[in-house]
Amino acid sequence: MAHHEEDHSYHPKDAISASMKATALTGTVGLMGSAVQNTLARRNVGALGVLIRSGGTIGIFAAMGGTYEFVRTASANLRETEDTYNTALGGFFAGTLLGFRARTFPAVLGYGVALSTALSAFEYTGGSLFGAKKDRTEDEFERRQRVRKNFQSPAEQTFAELGEGRGIYGANYEERRAERIKDAYGIEVPTGKVPAS
Repeated sequence: MAHHEEDHSYHPKDAISASMKATALTGTVGLMGSAVQNTLARRNVGALGVLIRSGGTIGIFAAMGGTYEFVRTASANLRETEDTYNTALGGFFAGTLLGFRARTFPAVLGYGVALSTALSAFEYTGGSLFGAKKDRTEDEFERRQRVRKNFQSPAEQTFAELGEGRGIYGANYEERRAERIKDAYGIEVPTGKVPAS
């Protein structure tokens, strides 16, 4: 009998491809933000105002997304591990891009540290600031199967807890119902289907 051992070693990822996808995604978000800025402008700047007047929003969003993903993936590849430190590094470098717009060194460091802290906290808590950290060693399919089985109960138990009726009927319900009515009221209730007249 062959034993199956899972491969827990780190597999490098393509940093360039990941950063290009992130750049496209965050650039699209920046385009939407620029369109909102253009719409809320006090004077009419026209449709090209999305690119001319508030195009910097598109650029900064695209640059931040691409930088974050590239640094995070490259750091994971160099360190050969996937953890929160990669996210912190990516967040720091992406945040410094916001600081460059302010043109002061404290802003560069401040924005970098702020974004790094926020993203690494989000990553450390398992993708949610309010939830527990996920166990990365457990197979996701097996975890979901275990969760499903925790909430499954036999039909007999459901009938016992909820009772029958309201769309929940067990086997031989009609016969048991007729017997209860006969015991309680002395009325014979036909259990078969009523013949069409």
